[in-house]
Amino acid sequence: MNYRKIIRLLSPFSTNRAILTRFNFGYGIQFSLLTKNITFFVLLLLSCQLLFAQSRRVNKGKIVDGSIVKALNLTQYVNPFIGTQGTGHTFPGATTPFGLVQLSPETGNYEWQYCAGYQYKDTIIKGFSHTHLNGTGVGDLGDVLMLPYEGKREQSESSFSKQTEQAHPGYYAVTLKEGNIKVELTTTKHTGMHRYTFNQGGDSHILFDIDHTIYSWGKPKQSKVTEANFYIVDKTHINGYLKSHFWVGRQVYFSIQLNKPFKNYHYKDSTHRKLILDYQTAKGEVIEAKVGISTVSVVGASNNLKAESLSKTFETIRKETDAEWNSYLSKVLITGTLAQKQNFYTSMYHLFIQPNNIADVDGRYRGADDSIKLSPNKTYYSTLSLWDTYRAAQPLYTILTPNKDAQIVNSMLSHFDVAGYLPVWSLWGKENNCMIGNHAVPVIVDACLKGIPGIDHEKAFHAIKVTLTQNHWSKYDWTLYDKYGYLPSDTVRSEAVSRTLEAAYDDWCAAQLAKSLGKQQDYAFFNHRASFYKNLFDSTTGLMRGKKKDGSWVSPFLPLDISHNGTSDGDYTEGNAWQYTWQVQHDPYGLINLMGGKKRFAAKLDTLFSLPSTITGTGATVDVSGLIGQYAHGNEPSHHIIYLYNYAGQPYKTQKLIPQVLQSQYQNKPDGLSGNDDCGQMSAWYIFSSLGFYPVNPASGLFDIGVPAFKSATIIVGKKKFVIKAPNLSSVNKYITSMTLNGKKLNNYQFCYADLIKGGTLMFNMGNRPVKL
Repeated sequence: MNYRKIIRLLSPFSTNRAILTRFNFGYGIQFSLLTKNITFFVLLLLSCQLLFAQSRRVNKGKIVDGSIVKALNLTQYVNPFIGTQGTGHTFPGATTPFGLVQLSPETGNYEWQYCAGYQYKDTIIKGFSHTHLNGTGVGDLGDVLMLPYEGKREQSESSFSKQTEQAHPGYYAVTLKEGNIKVELTTTKHTGMHRYTFNQGGDSHILFDIDHTIYSWGKPKQSKVTEANFYIVDKTHINGYLKSHFWVGRQVYFSIQLNKPFKNYHYKDSTHRKLILDYQTAKGEVIEAKVGISTVSVVGASNNLKAESLSKTFETIRKETDAEWNSYLSKVLITGTLAQKQNFYTSMYHLFIQPNNIADVDGRYRGADDSIKLSPNKTYYSTLSLWDTYRAAQPLYTILTPNKDAQIVNSMLSHFDVAGYLPVWSLWGKENNCMIGNHAVPVIVDACLKGIPGIDHEKAFHAIKVTLTQNHWSKYDWTLYDKYGYLPSDTVRSEAVSRTLEAAYDDWCAAQLAKSLGKQQDYAFFNHRASFYKNLFDSTTGLMRGKKKDGSWVSPFLPLDISHNGTSDGDYTEGNAWQYTWQVQHDPYGLINLMGGKKRFAAKLDTLFSLPSTITGTGATVDVSGLIGQYAHGNEPSHHIIYLYNYAGQPYKTQKLIPQVLQSQYQNKPDGLSGNDDCGQMSAWYIFSSLGFYPVNPASGLFDIGVPAFKSATIIVGKKKFVIKAPNLSSVNKYITSMTLNGKKLNNYQFCYADLIKGGTLMFNMGNRPVKL
């Protein structure tokens, strides 16, 4: 704004002359005032403009993953504490988009509630470690724990006041009560930076614990570290490594640089895995520690540290990380209430925490076979919770970060080259074989069919075919599967129904890629197997049911009983017959026919949402949460079900249910998530569904219309924009009466990825009455 020009234009007016002034600062903010004082007017105008300029913090433009975005101050809406209490299993600490390091406080490291090492209700901090998982149902990582303390008595924890705790993307701070020590944390991709202010002064210490890890079961206080060592280079430089084995076997290497030489050091334990550095500090003195992490070697950790942190201050790193987060968050711009923005941009934040690039800055990484590999583009992605993320998180990457999606797919293909099959659930480059299905398949097929550049389609299909036809340690006996057309419940110990249904979906995906490559024989084979779900449909109950080798149904049949592989046998995975019957993402119309037509199908859905929200059986129930009837939004197999009303000709029921889920199961508070965030999948559902659409079949390239939560939203796709508008949306006008895409009427409640990435406008006309098809 040219302030001199404003003053010049105002100069003809007397300083006491009344002026009607109208302010319009954008973002829908406008007001008028009557002032008699020109000086007051100018000062007010300058102050307001500066205030809004600060709040917007708009950069001219930055290329992020192929998209030109304006980086707004959207991190102000992110609350990293969302999901840190109860079953959300998120962490509040500092991290970067897709980075290797997640530097976060730990209030516990054992049992299911501490999968991320933290529960918001706790008032004791054990320390601050450098690696964490976001929203998983199994705990691991928690590497290289550090804790500052003061006094002559050794400490291994400290109480803290919640009022001193701050969390922001790329930054975390808290004041430890014992010693009144302020702790501040920030990160780069491969390094963590600690800033400790010793407000008391005197005898000061830093504990480094490399015997510490996070784990979910076993004996309390039983370390999962099998080997570890420190190498003290000098009084400001310490290297080391650890090997642990819980969910996967891992090797972690680190290099630590301190800004103040320590006076003395000693070990707290006989294994020399808990090192204490001794200092004398003045009151208010600051000690900083920069920690590089690597999967490869100490040299790799040191190189990561040199490349990313050594020449930078804490504040520089903090600001750069905040700017990077803003660039990613700015890929989708929404209007809405403060609560909606907080939920939306926190969901975006959780989406981009993983997968994690575990390659060093030189491209080296430790592969699935423990050997060192070299990535030409310096990326190798792990933390792939594919049973969860194939549904919505991965399709979001194809829209928001297509370059990253290609790198993720190529990482999966590199995993295949070493392991002999595609990843099921990879962590730290290793396979943990958690959950069921081989859902790297839909992720790869989706990327190929959408034309994401940089992927070898022939290589991809070869990996898929081998994975889905050759027996390997992934819970599937393909010979048995092909022989019976399902997995028999009296042969397969558990999850026979769920495994069959998930495999049928993977088969459908494989068939589509085969078809695109002109492989007709392979297409026919996989397309036939994609119909195997029909073999487990029991027409007498209208539900998917376990079947024995002789073709008889499993009896007794208790459709509300929860099965859970970790705690009980049964035919379903973290669910029951009511929740898993709808796991036919590739063929809703086929399922409709099995149920006797659209009316019966819709009535069955009505029953699902109206049944008592009770859980029975011996299976673990913590994974089955967020219940609306027997619909369990807190667990992934239910995520597409609400949208199935569209296929039955009753889309208004979808439009009625989605706002209920958005408002009741995503809230800006520590226990605001109804279930595990599961590496961004719960968050991805919120992002898609609040924008007004969702991929029921995530490898089809189609999006199913739900109902928008915002009057306006913009998705940045490359150099173009895809704008979603619902100008007359309100609490009364909550039903879609009609919709257009670039001016053309949409009648089937679907549109495709190709339409979205070309840019354009999706317009919703809203009304107060349901519309039936």
